[in-house]
Amino acid sequence: MAAKIIGKFEIENNLFKFTAIAFGRIGGQNVGVKISKTTEKSLEKLGYDVEEVIMTLQKNLLEGNLSLPEGLKRDTFVDD
Repeated sequence: MAAKIIGKFEIENNLFKFTAIAFGRIGGQNVGVKISKTTEKSLEKLGYDVEEVIMTLQKNLLEGNLSLPEGLKRDTFVDD
């Protein structure tokens, strides 16, 4: 099973868009995050390591450390 995720993350009061593909397979869950070149340049300008930001974002998604849009409930898309 796979899911496409479209979202935003915030760093220093700046919102950045991302897309991700989440899927489960033997060995556990996986998430692959992509950000635009414009976002990469903005992060670099703020002094961030782009790869580190992506790894942190992927980790947060895997651990469920995220906020959902108003009206969307976890039980509508999470297996128990």
